[in-house]
Amino acid sequence: MRTQRKNRTGKLTRPGIAALAALALFAAPRPAPAAEATLYPPWQNGANDDAPVKGFLFTVPEVDNLADFHGDPMTAKLSLYVGGNYFFAMAPLVAAFETTHPELKGHIYYETIPPGMLVKQIEAGGTVTSGNMTWTVPADAYFAGFKKVEALIKDGTLIGPAVPYVTNQLAIMVPKGNPGHITGLADLGRADLRLVMPNPQYEGIARQIKAALEKAGGKALADRVYGAKVADGTTLLTHIHHRETPLWLMEGKAAAGVTWQSEAMFQEQAGHKITTIAIPPADNVTAIYAGALVKGAPHPDAARAWLAFLRSPEALAIFARYGFKPYKE
Repeated sequence: MRTQRKNRTGKLTRPGIAALAALALFAAPRPAPAAEATLYPPWQNGANDDAPVKGFLFTVPEVDNLADFHGDPMTAKLSLYVGGNYFFAMAPLVAAFETTHPELKGHIYYETIPPGMLVKQIEAGGTVTSGNMTWTVPADAYFAGFKKVEALIKDGTLIGPAVPYVTNQLAIMVPKGNPGHITGLADLGRADLRLVMPNPQYEGIARQIKAALEKAGGKALADRVYGAKVADGTTLLTHIHHRETPLWLMEGKAAAGVTWQSEAMFQEQAGHKITTIAIPPADNVTAIYAGALVKGAPHPDAARAWLAFLRSPEALAIFARYGFKPYKE
């Protein structure tokens, strides 16, 4: 860290002021201003933390917020590994579940990182490291796309049966006002348009987006969006998951991105400066979400109760707020 510097008048120079500001930040963490707090995760201002006793509060957007980890890992009686596609629905789902399972109130821990990363954590025995913090919470149940869940049952990671519960479709997310004048998927191939798109290396949604792009503009469009535009810097790939998409759009880093329609709806409902461009059914794809018990789950009965709850009228009504539809056999 730079030392304080003074000019000939005895006043602090800019480097000295910067040093004092840094010291103040780390000495006394405090909530970000309201405008900043609405921009950076966690989106729901702490509503996703199921722990009833929170102790000393230390959240500094965007430096320290652990937006994908929820609850108290030390007292968990149910641990859920949930693909992050409906992170915004988890808080109301947990609250509704706890009304009929009061013995679990305040003892539900869940994560909302990409499904492939959750599998790596299962393989690591439930241990995860974020920054300087390492902790271990073995999963009781795992949630992702139906095909992914079935594949993990087949290889012995999960215990069947797979429980499908809702479906979802894609949409184009743009900043409010649609400054890129986007009307559909075909526009995403434009050279003047900067995109933010899910990284195929980490997220299954990228495969579905490519399929939708091919429906709308053939393989040439899919190759352009995920090939030429990545190479020339006009397609930015998310590093963690497509929750980064609305953040980068609001920061002005891009003019459009494809996400699940539920995520776009949530951002609009939250009052963020985001607009949804619908994708016609002929060009769209449908995802089926499912879950299953994890082999060796510490709390199998609680996990089975959660799996059953996800197909209940109460849970489906919560999902419906964000455009999800019930799965039908």
